[in-house]
Amino acid sequence: MFDGITRRIVSMWFPRLASDRVLRQRPIEAPFVLTLKQNNAERLYCLNAQAEREGLHRDMAFADARAFCPDLHSRPADPQADRRFLQVLHRWAMRYCPWVGLEGRDGLILDITGAAHLWGGEAAMLADIRARLARAGLSVRLGVADTRGAAWALAHYGEGVAAPGDMLTALDALPVAALRLDEDTITALQRLGLRTVFDLAKRPRAPLTRRFGPDLLKRLDQALGRQPEEITPIAPPAHYGVRMTLPEPIGLVDDVMAGAARLLDRLCAKLQTQNAGARVLLLTLRRVDMASQQVELRLARALHDPDRILSLFERGVSTVEAGYGIDQLRVEAIEVEPLPPQQINHVAAENKDRLDDLITKIGTRIGLENIQRFLPADSHIPERSFIIAPAAYSEPEGGWGSPRPRPLRLFPPEPIDGTGPHPPTRFRWRRMALTTARATGPERIAPDWWLQDRNWHSGLRDYWQVETRQGRRLWLFHTPQHPGWFVQGEFA
Repeated sequence: MFDGITRRIVSMWFPRLASDRVLRQRPIEAPFVLTLKQNNAERLYCLNAQAEREGLHRDMAFADARAFCPDLHSRPADPQADRRFLQVLHRWAMRYCPWVGLEGRDGLILDITGAAHLWGGEAAMLADIRARLARAGLSVRLGVADTRGAAWALAHYGEGVAAPGDMLTALDALPVAALRLDEDTITALQRLGLRTVFDLAKRPRAPLTRRFGPDLLKRLDQALGRQPEEITPIAPPAHYGVRMTLPEPIGLVDDVMAGAARLLDRLCAKLQTQNAGARVLLLTLRRVDMASQQVELRLARALHDPDRILSLFERGVSTVEAGYGIDQLRVEAIEVEPLPPQQINHVAAENKDRLDDLITKIGTRIGLENIQRFLPADSHIPERSFIIAPAAYSEPEGGWGSPRPRPLRLFPPEPIDGTGPHPPTRFRWRRMALTTARATGPERIAPDWWLQDRNWHSGLRDYWQVETRQGRRLWLFHTPQHPGWFVQGEFA
């Protein structure tokens, strides 16, 4: 009892959540399953009703299922998409009560205490839930009881509504599996002849505790209301959006920037309290004719500094057509990242901030993904010793770990005249006649024999640093197995 009101819980179980999600987009009037690879074998993850009528079941080998049902349709499962869909259903279920939590990977739990009368009673509420989900193409099983455990049991093993006050009467005929026990415990109880909840409830508690531990009776007591079990609702995601309605329309860039500055102060204050930073912001300007224009700002780094963000908005705002005037401004952080406090050097931080702002300004014109940087990679092969990554989504790393210097410029090997093991005294490269002044080497590099690379099919390479009298500093290599000389890079 809670303030004289009996607590009432609704368990909402979606037995075919994954398959229903897929079939809502692409309906199929045939047996359909989703498969998931487990232990190097494809197994059935979720089935529609027609597949179940063919005798198929979850965790069945996909090859066996195809043998039983030749006209079976299938698709790979996507558990992450299923979790996102369940989150959508969670938000939808809050129309019935504010206290909604997740129940496993395919269920919801609702505390409807004091809310059912708003829908005309429990029966009317459940009818509305079933009707709406049926129109959405989702199969659901509902259980209503005084406790979370009893509601779950009714939803999974005996869909129905338990009368308030006596949970044992509602559950006594259900199997012991309805108490949310593990498979080993269920099997052991059945071997002892304890097959129903009533069989378990009438047995002495001490022997059961000694044999199965405290968890068994804990689950029983939770279902019968002897021990409390809370429902943990999911906190709604933080909303990072602020708006301002103006008493008079504005149209000058300076006025819009002044309004955006006031909004950014409020938005960034909220971001700072949440230790978060905006990565993508959207400024929406509503005109008096109800048309809207938007300015999107994609930042090279997550920020919650209003002054820095405001200056980066200026170019986009200058392109806005104000028409007869703007009467409402709205700033929303549509992509947010964690930005915990850090102890940094003020000199290094200032230089980094300038670089990030420069990347953002250039990125607004050509796209952040088109501004790239070289990062070291763990490979002794020159062509594989670096990777190219977008500068906005990567951090600069330390220098390359090679024991020998590497040229600033690398290019595909270009052959030159020469056959001996030492660099040629005179050679031509790119129509230039060059003379060797000093050579340092060799540095032997062997190919990765486990990788197929046509550039290294010739085998070993002996690299030399060659300084020419003409001022060129080149990186040459010799292939001893097929004598020949090549230029692959140039030092600064």
